[in-house]
This record gives sequence, structure tokens and C-alpha cells, in this order.
Amino acid sequence: MMGEGEVRVSSGGLGYFGVCAFGGMLSAGTTHLVITPLDVLKVNMQVNPVKYNSIASCFTTLLREQGPSVFWRGWAGKFLGYGAQGGCRFGLYEYFKSLYSNIFGDCNRSIIFFLSSASAEVFANVALCPFEAVKIRVQAQPHFAKGLLDAFPKLYSSGGVFGLFSFLLSSLNISLYFYYSNIFPCCSIGFACSFYRGLLPLWGRNLPFSMVMFSTFEHSVDFMYRNVIQRRKEDCSKPQQLGVTCLAGYASGSIGCLISNPTDNIVASLYYRKADSLKLQAIKKIGLLYLFTRSLRIRIMLVGPVVTLQWLFYDTIKVFSGLPTSGKVSTK
Repeated sequence: MMGEGEVRVSSGGLGYFGVCAFGGMLSAGTTHLVITPLDVLKVNMQVNPVKYNSIASCFTTLLREQGPSVFWRGWAGKFLGYGAQGGCRFGLYEYFKSLYSNIFGDCNRSIIFFLSSASAEVFANVALCPFEAVKIRVQAQPHFAKGLLDAFPKLYSSGGVFGLFSFLLSSLNISLYFYYSNIFPCCSIGFACSFYRGLLPLWGRNLPFSMVMFSTFEHSVDFMYRNVIQRRKEDCSKPQQLGVTCLAGYASGSIGCLISNPTDNIVASLYYRKADSLKLQAIKKIGLLYLFTRSLRIRIMLVGPVVTLQWLFYDTIKVFSGLPTSGKVSTK
């Protein structure tokens, strides 16, 4: 009976998508909150690689100069921003996967995974971008602001007209922008310049990451049930299913990290060096080789366990809601 209920819920009902969005929001927000100290190290190593040339030197220098509280700077932006991103990422992924499955069928699973994750990530990064802008400035510039509440108005007031057009010409329809800016204050010139200057590189970082992550996760789950466990998913206990979720989650996070590291460095550089809004200037300052290698080790330390915990919390919430764990096993 429970199996039949699960099928009905997972067929595309609003209740199912709501549980997925809530699970994604809670899992992403809490896991990113926990690793705030490591994120502080990563951001400072990215924006000031000469001063902080290793994880150990970054830790000891920050601790000596700013005290232990520095490692929790930006925690509110991480919790709220990545919570919003996680809700959109997981909830909309399931929605778009259901939508595209009806269009393409089961004959092209990888295309469905790529399209679904990319579509969801577009909206997820729009939700994340303002919080990411505040977080980086708070973590990398200790005298800029103490936290989210005082950093938000400061960053809003720092936006200029030139920065606006560098953003608009590359990512928005100008006529629609000015129409909606008269209706919604959050669409004003200062907001767009200050909080969304990094939206394009953020898409550049998270779109490939999300596409690789979800696709790797789905294929890893399928591979493990068919070739390692060699049993139907329904015949495995819930702890066994959650164990598969953890292994697939770690694989998906680690591989996605390698793909997205260059644009992660660009995002940090753009928000830290406010005047350099052009992406090519940021790449030139960092150097092509260092785009791929700078802070890669600490990102792997961060992203692999974080994504694993996200998938574990996410699927645990689904299990307690009477839903199956994530990942569909092909019948071939």
C-alpha cells in the first residue's frame, strides 16, 4: 500500500514537489551553515592568494589578526542564500524532470537530467546571488560590515550606473528591466549592480556543477543497484538506500567541484574587486592556470562532504515523509 502511495505522490503532485523544495532548502541551508569556517578560508585564499598561500597560513593569519569569530563571518548569508538556492535546486529539478520526462520519455535519461538541473539552477542562482554578494564582502573585507543586516544596505548603496549596464547588457532585456524596476524596488539600478554583478559567472559556476552533480548522482545510484548491490531498490532497507545516497552524493559533489572551480574563482574576484565588473579582466588578474588550481584542494574538502550531507538530509526528509529515496533505477 505504501508503495502505491509513493507512486502516486512521485508522479508530479504539488505535495511531492513541496516536500522536495522543503528538503532541499533545509538540507542545503544547514550544511552550508556548518561549513562556514572552511568557506571563510576558501574565500580569503581566492581573493588574496599572496597573503594566504595555504590553508594553514590562512587559518593562522586570520585567527591572529581578527580572532576566532572571523570564521563565522557571513553565516547568515550562507544559511539564507544557500537555503533558498537548495529549495529551488531540488524542488524545481524534480518538477522539470517530471516535465521533460513526459516530453522525451525514458529513452534519453542523460538529456533529461541535464535539462532539468540546468532549468532549476537558473532560478536557484537568482535567489542565491544577493546573499552571495553580501557573504563574500563580509568574509573578505572585515571593515565593510559585521553581518547580513548592515552589509545589505551598504552594498545596495554602492551600486553605480556603469555597473548596471555591464550587467544588463549581458543578462537582461532592458525594456522589461525598466518596466519592472518601477514596480519592484528590488529591481532598481543599485540593486542590480551591487547584488547581481556576479550572476553570469555564478551561472557559469553552478550550471555546469548542477548538471554534472545531478547526472552523476542519478547514474551512480543506477550503477550501484544494478551492478554492486544487484537487488531492486525496493528490496533494500531504508538505511541501505540512504547508504547508496551517500556514496552517490559524494561522487557527484567531487566531480562537480572539478568542473566548476574556474568560475568559482571568478565569482569571488568580481565581488571582492568591485570595480572590475568585466569577466575578462577578472580572468586576466587571476591567470588562466590558477583559475583551475587556486583553492581547488579546499573546495574538494568543502564540496564533497557538503553535497554528501545535503543528499543524505534531503533523502532522509523524503523517507520520513513516506517518499522513496532519490534516483531511479533503469529497467534495462
